[in-house]
Amino acid sequence: MNQAYGELFLLIDGQWISAKQRASSPVVNPATDEVIGHVPHATMADLERAIESTKKGFKVWKNTSAYERAKILRKAAGLLRERSEAIATTLTMEQGKPLFEARYEVGSAADYFEWFAEEGRRSYGRVVPSRSTAVQQLVKKEPIGPVAAFSPWNFPAITPSRKIAAALAAGCSIIIKPGEECPGTAIEIARALQDAGLPPGVLNVVFGEPSVISEFLIQSPVIRKVTFTGSVPVGRHLSELAGRALKPITLELGGHAPVVVCEDANLDATASILAAGKFRGTGQICLSPTRILVQRSVIEEFLAKFVKASQALKIGNGFDPDTKVGPLSNGRRIKAIGDMVADAKSKGARVMTGGERVPGKGLFWQPTILADVPADALVMHEEPFGPIAVVLPFDTLDDAIEEANRLPYGLAAYGFTESARNAVRLGNELEAGMIGINHTQMIVCELPFGGIKDSGQGSEGGAEGIQSYLVTKFISQV
Repeated sequence: MNQAYGELFLLIDGQWISAKQRASSPVVNPATDEVIGHVPHATMADLERAIESTKKGFKVWKNTSAYERAKILRKAAGLLRERSEAIATTLTMEQGKPLFEARYEVGSAADYFEWFAEEGRRSYGRVVPSRSTAVQQLVKKEPIGPVAAFSPWNFPAITPSRKIAAALAAGCSIIIKPGEECPGTAIEIARALQDAGLPPGVLNVVFGEPSVISEFLIQSPVIRKVTFTGSVPVGRHLSELAGRALKPITLELGGHAPVVVCEDANLDATASILAAGKFRGTGQICLSPTRILVQRSVIEEFLAKFVKASQALKIGNGFDPDTKVGPLSNGRRIKAIGDMVADAKSKGARVMTGGERVPGKGLFWQPTILADVPADALVMHEEPFGPIAVVLPFDTLDDAIEEANRLPYGLAAYGFTESARNAVRLGNELEAGMIGINHTQMIVCELPFGGIKDSGQGSEGGAEGIQSYLVTKFISQV
């Protein structure tokens, strides 16, 4: 397989700008520690050009019919599928996840463009019967305006695509700043859109110092909508910036997903599903099941099965076809995971498996399962965003639901039970924007993706995903 990593660029007003003769930062393959590229950083002049470009691009794009916009988005989806192997290779090189996961992610990114192509054609208004026969009353949906979007490094294909596709389908122009750790995948998405016929300036891609770019873009009067996926502290800050300018913001923030395993659950299936779900993406997924609450009568049996299923997952380079757990994506995660494990151990937690960094090259960490974790341990309060699962006992469903809802996070939650009564109750009482009963796969284009409480506001994906990029205009005509 050709594992060449392409040159990296900014995209401003339809022009590709390389890293030559400008500030840049290295892109490192987390499986090999090799520097594979340098991502260019936008200057203030670049950002000003991007703002002017997106302003002009919006005027063109909003006046392009929904049918023509849909054609371009569908063509881009087709190009992503045609180029999926090359893009997946880029994704695995820069992010580290196994190639089979990267292929799935690129396919899902294409699905989002196809889905929103159709949603854009169905952003219906309505005619409201008037109290007077002389008056016609129309309600229209129109694009909100240029968008500033910020996406992280853990899903470098799906997360940018979900934002770009919805904004473009609505008729908005968009400036996106993807994660500097994984820039190549976003560049290939932009290239597919450009090759599909997207007019210059409708999509701009910039990289650089996150705080500088976010503050500049959000404060610009040209930007009318903000969307961010990332950590809770950064989300709070960007929300404050957007609030000062009275700009709506969609936030998809961190999680600390609880799992309730009832004593009537199929323990073999549950252990297998949770091992795959927990350590997919090396646990660097905001939906990742982390606090696994198991009914006391079956906890030891479940632990044995869960440990066995987790130990069977091969750790390695994402290009090895047998790999199920790749490296962590950057050194910051290695330190954070190490600190959490050390803290839990010092407070009496049992390490059932894993608990250490894998020696040698690369940022590999063993899938780790902790039991007997005290309530004051760091991992009980902060999102680990890595390959750590905590297994805790509960006696009654009331106890489990109380613990599951204890934290301010509310992105995802899961329940495993063969009881319809328990399933209904978990669905009703778990405080999360997304709830999986007897499975953990919830990222699909046709369904809403979003959290509540400190995990964010608004939804991306599904019929809901396009609404935040639209405004409602009422026209009353005599």
